[in-house]
Amino acid sequence: MAWEEWERAKAAVQERHEARMRLNQAAPGSGGGDGDLVVHQDDLGAVGHEAFILHGELKKRADIAGAGADKSGAGSTMQAAAALRSHNLGLGTELASTVEVWSSQVKHVLQACAHISNHLDYSKKLHAQEDARIAAELRGRTGPMPVSALNDYFK
Repeated sequence: MAWEEWERAKAAVQERHEARMRLNQAAPGSGGGDGDLVVHQDDLGAVGHEAFILHGELKKRADIAGAGADKSGAGSTMQAAAALRSHNLGLGTELASTVEVWSSQVKHVLQACAHISNHLDYSKKLHAQEDARIAAELRGRTGPMPVSALNDYFK
């Protein structure tokens, strides 16, 4: 590759890199609106509810470690792993490892669902309380509210 060709290739890569890194605002007319994020209480409740439902369904259906548990609490998959290991088959160890990794990943997803559901419930309650406090303050005033007082609510 000639030196000039190398320099052109480097310049082309640099141009592509710079073009990707320039996003600091929405393009005019792209539907970005006025830039304010608007979330309605119903939206938060719906997302939190879906996370709650997903948590329940995932907990019931993804538990391969506990499915078909025997008296000692070992699930059918772990029982199969133990049986394979007892016959000196390496698949038994790998199956047990798979169950452990799967269970760990399911626990992480369950925790994420619970966190989303709980956080959205908390956010919904907190914002409702804040709205009620602001409304009470506004109702308790006599006359129009000064602009300086209104600005405090937007900080």
